Order: sequence, then structure tokens, then C-alpha cells
Amino acid sequence: MPLLPGGTVIQLREIERVFQVGDEAVRALDAIDLRVQPGEYIAIMGPSGSGKSTLLNIIGLLDRPNRGVYQLDEVDTTDLSDQAQAAVRRHKIGFVFQFFHLVPRLSAVENIELPLILAGIDAAERKSRVRSALAALGLTDRARHRPDQLSGGQRQRVAIARATIMQPQIILADEPTGNLDRASGKEVIEILENLNQSGMTLIMVTHDPFLGSRANRQIQMVDGRVETDTGGP
Repeated sequence: MPLLPGGTVIQLREIERVFQVGDEAVRALDAIDLRVQPGEYIAIMGPSGSGKSTLLNIIGLLDRPNRGVYQLDEVDTTDLSDQAQAAVRRHKIGFVFQFFHLVPRLSAVENIELPLILAGIDAAERKSRVRSALAALGLTDRARHRPDQLSGGQRQRVAIARATIMQPQIILADEPTGNLDRASGKEVIEILENLNQSGMTLIMVTHDPFLGSRANRQIQMVDGRVETDTGGP
């Protein structure tokens, strides 16, 4: 997939996110400014409760900030309707989670095909794309297996295929190796890095310093703020 022409993929300005917990207002994100260029490979790191996953959810349009502006490809997403945000997510952003979030009753093929069905892609195109994705990730012989019939590494490969089947510009990975053994984790991170090398922007949340060091840019978060940002353009 080619790099996007010019500009920034992501621009966050003064982003704040506050959660009400009982009588207390918890500031999960505090005045976050962030620019992400096309094709970057970023690791977001920090202790539990530092705001890493909240930031990823804002970038992925799974949550809305209380204050600030989020532009994606120069479009202000902050005030988009839920339906419009869903359309942006479907076509521009792929998600990979620690616990896979596959539909248990669906086979590998059906899980991968689901975004294409939701996007209204015709059956012939769906089958062609899914067949290619299964082959690329070494899953052809597991196509009809349900998630409970797959190993952790195989489930995460299915999740990656589902995340990228719409050919998004951005992959957001939240602890993508956190539920895998070392060998499966290495395989998964190499798949994600190959996708990044093909032109996709990869933003990964991780607690693992070794995984974080593999990224070209490391963002360290503490108490909802960016403490350090190294290796960026």
C-alpha cells in the first residue's frame, strides 16, 4: 500500500478526556498535542493508568474528547456524528486488541469477511480479498475453524487480517502481544511491522520496553500527559 500523499495523518490539539468516577473527576488525558506523519511506527508507553489506551481510543474514534480538536487527514472529526465517525473508522482505521475480540460463533473466514459485509462490498470481491488475506497470514488451512479451535497466535493473525481487510491507512494495536507466548508474540509483531513497511501507519500501545524499542518513535505517557516523545520526524 503506498504512502499517503503529503500532510499529516493525525493531528491532535489540546485533547482532554475526563471521566466521572463517583464524585471524583479523573483526568485521563490532559492537553495532549500530537502529530503523526504518514507511515510512522509509534509505540505509546507508560504505567497503567497513564492514559495510553484512552489516547488510542480517541485516535481510533472509539471515544470522544471533552475538549480539543482531532483532525484526521485534515478533516475535523471532533464534531462528526456517530454515523460519520463509524464510516471513517471502517475505511481508514484497523484495530488489533490484546484479547482478539473475534466473534466466537464465526469461523476465521467469517470473522475476516465481516467488515467487508458491513461496508457493502460485493460477494466476489469479498471472497477474493479474504482468500488473499488467509494466504498472506498462513491461515488457509484454518479458514473454517472457530476462534476456540485456534491457538492464541492464530487468533491474533485472524484479528490482524480482519483489521486490515478494508486496507486502512492506520493500524492501532493495543497490547497486541500481551496475551501470547514469546514465539507467537514475535510472529505477530513482525506481521504488524511488515504492514508498516508496506505503508500503513502503525501506532502500538505496549508495556513491553523491548517491543517499544522496535518502534521508530516512542511516546512515554505519565498521568495523562506526554512526558517524552523521541524519534519522531
